[in-house]
Amino acid sequence: MRIDSHQHFWRYDPVRYSWIDNSMQKIAKDFLPDELLRVLEENRMDGCVAVQAEQSEAETDFLLDIAQKNSFVKGVVGWVDLRSDHLRERLEFYSNNPFFKGVRHIVQAEKEGFMMEEAFLSGIRQLREFDLTYDILIFPRQLKEANELVARNPDQAFVLDHLAKPYIKDKKIEDWATDIKALANHGNVLCKLSGMVTEADWNHWNTEDFETYLSVVFDAFGEDRLMFGSDWPVCLLAASYPHVLRIVENFIQALSPTAQEKIMGLNAQKFYNL
Repeated sequence: MRIDSHQHFWRYDPVRYSWIDNSMQKIAKDFLPDELLRVLEENRMDGCVAVQAEQSEAETDFLLDIAQKNSFVKGVVGWVDLRSDHLRERLEFYSNNPFFKGVRHIVQAEKEGFMMEEAFLSGIRQLREFDLTYDILIFPRQLKEANELVARNPDQAFVLDHLAKPYIKDKKIEDWATDIKALANHGNVLCKLSGMVTEADWNHWNTEDFETYLSVVFDAFGEDRLMFGSDWPVCLLAASYPHVLRIVENFIQALSPTAQEKIMGLNAQKFYNL
């Protein structure tokens, strides 16, 4: 099964999705299931995981409703307030929905030290009780803190989104690579091959720009802990869906068929229990 482990839906609202700034007008519109279904079918994908793009339970409910009505949406990574005193109640509620697979908080927007705050750590510890995953969305400068988060929660299943957004446009790699390797030493964390094109020069990237970064994560995580994700529709700022897919497929073409199947779907299927 070929699974896109990371994509988004939204009914565009400039307040709710205020992170879509003036440079992103191409995606300042609705992106809904019918459009993605055509894209997935054209690219021989069997399904996807819908990930939150706005921090509210309304977003979580919106994505779960889509999953309920569209069989190709295999799971949802939603948002709940991990720092809330009522978190257990909310996790109990959402865990009754078979499409609710995990949680993400947009940590890249938080101040230094956020992941070490006791309220956040307490929330992370409760996810394991409900067999829920956690998606780590950060910048490279936050990798050391993420490493500590993962180390403190060895029984929690984590996945790193977008390779931690390395500085591909500026061709900076050394510090990021060191921290990625340290994070990968923890067997409870996987990595999504996603979000790369929007970290490159949107208008002038080429496939070679990504190869050294991909080599680092392949050496660090290996074929059992990597999964393809398109980051559609955000990827459209810099590349079409086929272009994003081709970057990964071309890089893994020398691997065994089994390894390719893992990266292109089986790892996501296992991680999210799809």
